Amino acid sequence: MSFKIVVIGTSLGGLSALKILLVNLPPDFPVPIAIVQHRHKESSNTLKELLQESTSLLIREVEDKDEILPKYIYLAPANYHLLVELGHFALSTDELVSYARPSIDVLFESAADIYTEQVIGVILTGANQDGVQGLKKIKARGGLAIVQEPATSESYVMPQAAISAVAVDWILTLKDIASQMVKLCH
Repeated sequence: MSFKIVVIGTSLGGLSALKILLVNLPPDFPVPIAIVQHRHKESSNTLKELLQESTSLLIREVEDKDEILPKYIYLAPANYHLLVELGHFALSTDELVSYARPSIDVLFESAADIYTEQVIGVILTGANQDGVQGLKKIKARGGLAIVQEPATSESYVMPQAAISAVAVDWILTLKDIASQMVKLCH
């Protein structure tokens, strides 16, 4: 199975979690990664700089119609939903979903619609249930679901909600999530 995209969703505690995950990915990780990190609608792009310190993969904050390229990490910009379309991303200012924009569910559901079984969905630490519906859809379309071990999360609510609602493939620590992604995508 060759995967077309890895989608990652996180909220409270996400910066620390993402840094640990990214530092454990090799510089030649071949599959594009799209990330929704809940953040304030007026936050600057410092998230990109802070995460770039942890990886040699190129990180970019998505602009509408950006092409989806291998070996890149794409961040949803503050106050925009990030959607996957065939070969590129789209941005939307539609209503909040699970009190959030960007919404993890929106990213995950759109990725599942386009790439079906070629999607890996990853839920990390967070204090709400955003991402549960999107992860369900990824699984329903034949994709894979990885969730951070709740006991290792800064906030266990989001990973626990995903585990309770979805037949996840793996429940792992952050370092093990990175290893599993490498095994699946190399």
